[in-house]
Amino acid sequence: MPRISELFFKTAIIFFLLGIAIGIKMGISGDHGAFPAHAHFNLLGWVTSAIFGGYYALNPAKAEKRLAMIHYGLYTLGLVVMLPPLYLKYAYGMDAVEPILGIGSLIVAAGVLVFAYTVFSPAQPVRSATAATAR
Repeated sequence: MPRISELFFKTAIIFFLLGIAIGIKMGISGDHGAFPAHAHFNLLGWVTSAIFGGYYALNPAKAEKRLAMIHYGLYTLGLVVMLPPLYLKYAYGMDAVEPILGIGSLIVAAGVLVFAYTVFSPAQPVRSATAATAR
């Protein structure tokens, strides 16, 4: 499996665990005010990151490009910047975090644009060592 796929899958698991923890906290407390953060941790963090990992596993030529690592870095940075303020806003009513939340959202959007470019760019075949020596 390409390294980028492993990174996305491992990152997805971390966000999944955090999303589950938020869900358990809401269930125990009976306060479901943080459900938007819970949904974003699970959907953007867990599901979308895992989908990215799967895409790169199925497209090794694109997984080897530097752009894949830029995508990972941007998207993950965006989540790290966006999700904690989102939780603080909805769990504790801390509206002062909204500017940070907005910045994180824009970074996530940039990561998604890089992924869209990756998906729509033409694939180039991976050159294996055996193919190179056969010539």
